[in-house]
Amino acid sequence: MTDRTLAVTLPPADAEIPVVGVAGDLDYHTASELRKALETVSFPAGSGVVIDLSGLAFCDSTGITVLIAAYRRAQAAGSALLLAGANADLVQVLRIIGLEEIFSLHPTVDDAIGALNQS
Repeated sequence: MTDRTLAVTLPPADAEIPVVGVAGDLDYHTASELRKALETVSFPAGSGVVIDLSGLAFCDSTGITVLIAAYRRAQAAGSALLLAGANADLVQVLRIIGLEEIFSLHPTVDDAIGALNQS
């Protein structure tokens, strides 16, 4: 059995644009950690939250479900949810299942922040 771990880095409470870092494996065993962490993040109306996936090694359907829930929470708050640094495999899965239409995908956190600042 593989020992799966997930590390979530939360932004400071006063962050103008919150950036949540996610590293490791986001799967059935670890998705609740990200879900709980995202519940503590403020989704600012008229702005957005960036989830930095550059450290993510693996993501299954349970992890994608957590990202969809975060997207819905952002929409309800009048906020945007941007994904940054997703690896090619995850981007391909998101495209195949049609989620590239709802997620704003960016190669880096800086690109995502730049996109928020332009809107």
